[in-house]
Amino acid sequence: MNNKFLKSIVAGIIATIAMTVLTVISGKLGMPKMEPPHMLATTLGAPVVVGWMMHFMIGVSFALIYTYVISGWFEKINSVVLKGVVFGVIAAVMAKVSMTIMGKMFDTMPAPSGNMALVLMGLVMGHILFGIVVVWFIHRK
Repeated sequence: MNNKFLKSIVAGIIATIAMTVLTVISGKLGMPKMEPPHMLATTLGAPVVVGWMMHFMIGVSFALIYTYVISGWFEKINSVVLKGVVFGVIAAVMAKVSMTIMGKMFDTMPAPSGNMALVLMGLVMGHILFGIVVVWFIHRK
């Protein structure tokens, strides 16, 4: 697959699936339950299917941002994993800022449940996995 745009879309979808699976598994292992699609749907007063579509659209958008904006920042980093980790941290910060803004804009946004340190750790871990998958998929030959 040589088309950068299409490759980015597929990378965003695969990475979003990986991150979502991680959040489901970690919730079963005692981490706070995190359900981004349900949070998005509840915030907007929309059906859960809309939250799922938005979750994947956001993942694809982040992958496109990596491909067309951020990837050039990492030219001196040789490790695909390290590039993914750095991108994942950037994505986590962008997600947290976006969630904070949405929380201020909408009264219907559900508050995170559980220990806040664990919630933030889960947010960062999920986005690091997302970043590694996006970077690996985009840079693979």
